[in-house]
Amino acid sequence: MPITFRKSFRVFPGVRLNINRKSWSVTVGPKNGPKWTRSSNGRNTTSMDLPGPLGYRSTRTRRRRGE
Repeated sequence: MPITFRKSFRVFPGVRLNINRKSWSVTVGPKNGPKWTRSSNGRNTTSMDLPGPLGYRSTRTRRRRGE
């Protein structure tokens, strides 16, 4: 079984610093609503959690040029 590491810190209200074994990321956004994430490996993600019984989640991911 692989060993995993993941830790999330609340820096300011609405801003989180996420750290795992290979990279780190900063997430900005409210608990319920649109979120923007910028990762140390160059990944930019925009996501939205919608309320309701289905728990719909839409995520678009873009990477930097040259990857």
